[in-house]
Amino acid sequence: MPVTGQRVVRRALGRRLTRLRVATGKSRREVAEAKLGISEPTLHRIETGKVPVTVANVRALCWLYGVDESITDALSDLALGTSQEEWWDANPVIPDWFKLYVGLEASARRICTYEGEVVPGELQTEQYARAVYSGEQAVEAEAADRHVKLRMQRQSALMARDPQPRLVTVLGEGVLCRQVGGPEVLAGQIERLREVAEQDNVDVLVLPWTAGAHAAMAGAFRIMDFEDPEDPDVVYLESHLGALYLEEAAEVEEYRRIFELICAAAVPIADYR
Repeated sequence: MPVTGQRVVRRALGRRLTRLRVATGKSRREVAEAKLGISEPTLHRIETGKVPVTVANVRALCWLYGVDESITDALSDLALGTSQEEWWDANPVIPDWFKLYVGLEASARRICTYEGEVVPGELQTEQYARAVYSGEQAVEAEAADRHVKLRMQRQSALMARDPQPRLVTVLGEGVLCRQVGGPEVLAGQIERLREVAEQDNVDVLVLPWTAGAHAAMAGAFRIMDFEDPEDPDVVYLESHLGALYLEEAAEVEEYRRIFELICAAAVPIADYR
């Protein structure tokens, strides 16, 4: 299973158990009435990936759904991972709504990103990241230091993966003009972008002002693709207070269409100025 982190495993297991239940034609209430010791609210939390799942509960559900032993064993193995923490799970700096993203990022085979305001976190220099967080004017003085350390840790984990994920990033030209941290910090950040774009698994494109109106003017987004066909691709949309994860095929395909349009209008950073 190419998934990492308890929240991602919970998500994967919940989706599989939901499909098995639906295939039998049973409602959650009917499962609860089967006296397995799993209430309807608990089943809802299991299927939506909100809670750890015991092996005993997985085996009981598989028995009720008439699942064969090989699938039961595989799902039981997944259940063990629903309580297994990764470094980000216990980190108090990471808000709960972002921990799912970090887990997904850690298992995605390709991440396509559009940003019109800021360099994405996985490509930021430490100085640029510090300037970004200082712009938020956090009340707590040490908050920026903790966030920058976390960002660098996340960046190192992503770049150290084997095999490395495919990263395709489209930046609005304004990202390369905004003086985040001042001219020297911005110059160092642009140099960093040019360096990483030389790697075989990384593409950095710039959407120039001359492109005019473009398909992604509604704002930043990410598309994450996964190896496992059972793990649907995800569009990630972030705000200051939370995030939205889109998994419906039509939603993902619409964002994929938008990304292809802006890629066609963009130029490699090596050709920018």
